[in-house]
Amino acid sequence: MSKPIVAIVGRPNVGKSTLFNTLAGERISIVDDTPGVTRDRIYADCSWLNRSFTLIDTGGIEPDSQNIILKQMREQAEIAMETADVIIFLTDVKEGLTDDDKKVADMLRRSNKPVVLCVNKVDNFGKFGNDIYEFYNLGMGDPIGVSASERLGLGDLLDAVSAGFPPVSEDEEEDTRPKIAIVGKPNVGKSSIVNRMAGSRRVIVSDVAGTTRDAIDTVVRANKKEYVLIDTAGLRKKSKVKEDIERYSIIRAVSAVERADVVLLVIDAQEGVTEQDAKIAGIAHERNKGILILVNKWDLVEKTNDSVKEHTKKIRRVLSFLDYADIMFISAETGQRLGGLFTKIDSIVDNCKKRVSTGVLNEIMSQAVAMHEPPSDKGRRLRLYYMTQVAVGPPTFVLFVNDKELMHFSYQRYIENQIREAFDFSGTSIKMIVRERNEKEQS
Repeated sequence: MSKPIVAIVGRPNVGKSTLFNTLAGERISIVDDTPGVTRDRIYADCSWLNRSFTLIDTGGIEPDSQNIILKQMREQAEIAMETADVIIFLTDVKEGLTDDDKKVADMLRRSNKPVVLCVNKVDNFGKFGNDIYEFYNLGMGDPIGVSASERLGLGDLLDAVSAGFPPVSEDEEEDTRPKIAIVGKPNVGKSSIVNRMAGSRRVIVSDVAGTTRDAIDTVVRANKKEYVLIDTAGLRKKSKVKEDIERYSIIRAVSAVERADVVLLVIDAQEGVTEQDAKIAGIAHERNKGILILVNKWDLVEKTNDSVKEHTKKIRRVLSFLDYADIMFISAETGQRLGGLFTKIDSIVDNCKKRVSTGVLNEIMSQAVAMHEPPSDKGRRLRLYYMTQVAVGPPTFVLFVNDKELMHFSYQRYIENQIREAFDFSGTSIKMIVRERNEKEQS
């Protein structure tokens, strides 16, 4: 079951980013006294009472503002409301109940999602405690007073938030169908790829960026089994505003990737790989999903004998952390090279679940050590004792050594590459956990 998504929503300058940073446990959003500083949503993985969830920080909402920046932030907050399982509606006890709060409340009521009304900046409950009751006028249930900056009242808030999570059913039959998320920037052809894979036009396709409003699941049968395709709206292009504080958000990709087994990252062949593509790819990589890179609109590119090589080189440079992901040059318009896509997806799913016996692993490790001696420091050399696989999805290996400090990143990467070369883990990340085992234990 995918993690619930919690969105913090409210008008500008009520402390959304401060609350987000406090709950996330680190300073992720940029906090500033200027309304509208949080240009776009930022996300973080959190947990409370053994339930994990993804927390979303949104840009502020000014319901009547025609200012382009505030309008964009309002649109982004609306997207967050559509995507979230639970919404934290944040207000400010020091400013009191405002007309904008009432307008935001009207928006939230239309979302038909569980809403937790939170009143921020209650730094002193003796002084501000009674002021919380004013917010009952919003008709959004019991207001919960907190101070994000002083870390007060957060337990009650998180209790109320987790109460709105979808229940975890142990009796519910697990859906074993491979789930495929198609992600990328707007207008790169994601919906067209879904239509090709589905064999029918089930998703609206338009040249207007942002046509696909929500993630849409399409069940497709191929290779004598069913797959679930998760189509997502693309990311909007970065605003032309030049402030350094602007950061681009990728909430739709987050929610789609969270539910997926394999992620198809779609890149526009004419535009080439961009920083924005790297941000989307990073979400899938951080969550250890299977990944396949699709370079779409390849039929529109003027080609030379070196076209594939040149495009591959650029992609590998920008997406250097995805060196394990294969690249396919396709055309959703003509169907070029899409015939073998499901077979490739099956291969990635199998690789994510692949297990290697401890005996075979240690043979590979011994050969690797013989070919390339482990590093040493100040006369003390790294010793590799043995390795074993402890998990799949992604394949996770524990490597026992004499001293973790001697395990240089480059040598760990070398061992990982030897494993990949021997067992073909293309399309999936590999996790390596290095643990110490002293020589007395080994003997």
